[in-house]
Amino acid sequence: MTEKINLDCKYYKGDIPCIYHKKYSVHCTDCQYYKKIDKKILIIKLGAIGDVIRTTPILQRLQEEYPHSQIHWLTHSPEILPDSFIDKIYKYNFNNTEILKNTEFDISINFDKDREACALQNQIKATKKFGFRLLHGNCHPIDKKATSKWLTGLFDDLNLKNTSSYIQEIFEICGFMFNGEEYILDVKNQNKFSLPSDKIIIGLNTGCGERWKTRLWPEDYWNQLAALLIKKRFFVLLLGGEREHEKNKRISTASGAEYLGHFHLTDFIDLMNQCRLIVTPVTMALHIALALKKQIILFNNIFNRYEFELYGRGKIIEPPVECRGCFKNKCDKQCMELIKPEEVLKEIKDLI
Repeated sequence: MTEKINLDCKYYKGDIPCIYHKKYSVHCTDCQYYKKIDKKILIIKLGAIGDVIRTTPILQRLQEEYPHSQIHWLTHSPEILPDSFIDKIYKYNFNNTEILKNTEFDISINFDKDREACALQNQIKATKKFGFRLLHGNCHPIDKKATSKWLTGLFDDLNLKNTSSYIQEIFEICGFMFNGEEYILDVKNQNKFSLPSDKIIIGLNTGCGERWKTRLWPEDYWNQLAALLIKKRFFVLLLGGEREHEKNKRISTASGAEYLGHFHLTDFIDLMNQCRLIVTPVTMALHIALALKKQIILFNNIFNRYEFELYGRGKIIEPPVECRGCFKNKCDKQCMELIKPEEVLKEIKDLI
């Protein structure tokens, strides 16, 4: 049987019918939906969920530069990626890395400095490569465009002198200028939770993950802030994951703030989407809030403040100490205690 097959079509699957054959029974010979691929692009960004979300602004620029491209993305967190912008999303595992190593790409971009990502970049077949590769068993920049991001990861003093945000850095790796491209997030649930519509909802995200506990704000300060906000007639919603469950129950009891529990990621995003403003340390919730275009109060003490792009919708609050940006995961100074609830309340009122 002779049959014309458009192997270079954006919708070609190889082993199953494309969406337009299923919908309209068309064949390649006379298909009006045929869309020729002129660039096949691979993005490698394994990372934690927050890191993956904050890499999504590059998608908009890639679509503008290569409007007829097919974009592939390999990650540990496929559930967070916007399938409206990405043609093929791969979870990092042996089967998928084997598929990618045997696929020819026009462009391969590895934003990760992890050795497994760099090793894979070495093995990808691509005409052009950007980002990081493996050299002598360690991460190394592929070209000068990735050198700055590489050096700020090696030396804390160079990191502290850096005035480029993470998004500016990844755009630079690809040879682009950052022009305010936003995070991209597909919100799958819509107002699942019944929250008051006649009050401004303030979300307090009380956790920060396990790696850098020096980011934690004292629990009693969360109690005080929640009580102050309630007194000002805001609706206060406590946010967090399983690690914050018991703490949030205590804060709810002490302050009167609402706590609905911890949820699967999709429901957590939906819950955050009903907030007007989010107060959070540097953690996954920060990047979800940015993707949802929420107003943000960001607590920062151990990172370079210039790393964060808030798109003009937020305020970074830091303790008044000279050693900000220390990158320490343990410290006896407890500098987050220097950020007082009354100061946070003032900044919230100014933003609202």
